[in-house]
Amino acid sequence: MTSPDDGGRPGDPDLELELELLPLLPALEAVLMVADLPLDHLMLAQAVAHPPGDVLAALETLARTYDAQGRGFELRQVAGGWRFYTREQYAPAVERFVRDGQQARLTHASLETMAIVAYRQPISRARVSAIRGVNVDGVMRTLVTRGLVEEAGTDAETGAVLYATSGYFLERMGLRDLDELPELAPFLPEMSDVDDVQEQEGPAFAETADAGVVADGTADQLDAQR
Repeated sequence: MTSPDDGGRPGDPDLELELELLPLLPALEAVLMVADLPLDHLMLAQAVAHPPGDVLAALETLARTYDAQGRGFELRQVAGGWRFYTREQYAPAVERFVRDGQQARLTHASLETMAIVAYRQPISRARVSAIRGVNVDGVMRTLVTRGLVEEAGTDAETGAVLYATSGYFLERMGLRDLDELPELAPFLPEMSDVDDVQEQEGPAFAETADAGVVADGTADQLDAQR
């Protein structure tokens, strides 16, 4: 077995062996739970390190099991892939949750995420997660259901769904257009600090660090405008 301290990489034989030991059904559920677009059985097989034939059979088994149990969600095969969806008969409960949620105040995490989308749009959920350093799937769903963020096409290279702020976002923030967003300069670190980060960690890390500072600072300002 490898651990982060052992310097294991995705291509290491020991790491691949560790992945193969994961139970197939729960491993598939874990991956599908965070997917923002349908995943075909070949991609899933690579993620869970099981043979594609076994993965396809397991997906069909999961779909039948959820149907037989009458779960509130279902596993559908759409657009050449598989993805979780809310079961249609439970739509009223989801609608009530979304409607009631409109009255709740946004959390600081939601404001930070919304700030990143506002300044980096169009942007994928994976990219937002990389900038914040945490999983943002739940936060992004909240912003989408509230109408503050909306889908804005797909990435040409990865096929990931891209997100941008909506017209309702501008209305709630009291802005005529995105040009009226607060300037980034007051929230950016000194250039000497950025140079130090680039030298020590590389340009990708520096960009992430800058965006994190921007998100934290502009979240407060967006909250004030709200």
